[in-house]
Amino acid sequence: MDVRKLEQKEHRDTRSLYEEVFSEDSVSFVEYYYSEKTKDNQIYAVEEDEGIRAMLHLNPYRIWVNGSVKDVNYIVAVATQEEYRKRGYMAALLKRSLKDMYEAGEAFTFLMPASERIYQPFDFRTVYEQDRKFYRKEDEAIPGISITDAAAADCKGLAEAANRELSGSCQVFAVRDEAYYMRLIREYDSDGGKLKVYRRDDEIIDCRGYYPGEEEDGIPKIMVRIVDVRRMLMSLSLRSLAGACFCVTDPLIEENNRCIVITGTEYSGVMLMDGKEENSEGTISIAALASLVFGAKTVEEVCLEEGVLMTDRLREELGKIIPLSKICLNETV
Repeated sequence: MDVRKLEQKEHRDTRSLYEEVFSEDSVSFVEYYYSEKTKDNQIYAVEEDEGIRAMLHLNPYRIWVNGSVKDVNYIVAVATQEEYRKRGYMAALLKRSLKDMYEAGEAFTFLMPASERIYQPFDFRTVYEQDRKFYRKEDEAIPGISITDAAAADCKGLAEAANRELSGSCQVFAVRDEAYYMRLIREYDSDGGKLKVYRRDDEIIDCRGYYPGEEEDGIPKIMVRIVDVRRMLMSLSLRSLAGACFCVTDPLIEENNRCIVITGTEYSGVMLMDGKEENSEGTISIAALASLVFGAKTVEEVCLEEGVLMTDRLREELGKIIPLSKICLNETV
């Protein structure tokens, strides 16, 4: 099996596999994706029998995490040609891409699963249900609100309004800029939709997508996977003075298997040092840590997971972490 990161000029070579596996996507959307999103993403592929049989895309985003901006990859278009499935290709692609993301200094990655059970064995955990709001015709009757189709001239204002709103209400979100909204306009256009801008007194207050004649089916979920445990922990804030020593286990990224001393205050945030196993007050798996860090589970709930052991004191100290539970990751691709 040959797992390889493709060169940018090779990205279009994966289009036939994309169209085969994601046949529900329209031709116009696939054209948008391959003309726009693959310009700056990374694509990993498994080549077999002189062809690309499996792939995984990493689409880059700038993510706001507790006041700082991090480069994070959104895993999309994970696909294997039907007759080549059950050969471990997806596992190989995930392991290689996770290793490369670690080497690149990324704290975490995220994806929208077709099924959560597919990614749970790779230590991804569900932390967010998307809350995307869509334009409805009755919105036109809201007093004092004007609604127009988004245009290029709106993109700067959209970005400024969104970043202002999100930075005041969320700990984790994709940072917006003009290019973000230009892409979003093209994304909706590619499927016959529109991005709608809502204004009150000429001030942008919202934007919502619109697809004629279609209703959203289900609530998409977002799963995260910690890539670098140290970088992830150092992004956190604390409720009060804390200090503890524990071990982390990670079956996929060897460098995350370490003993950590976590200290800090409500003013400093988390600070880390290397610890010694003989001083450890417990063990926590990388998956359980993701659930804790992103607020999907409490310390007590995490302690019920396989591979987690904590002293009472460690539980108390980890309970001082302020979880990253205020999340807005509503991106599609």
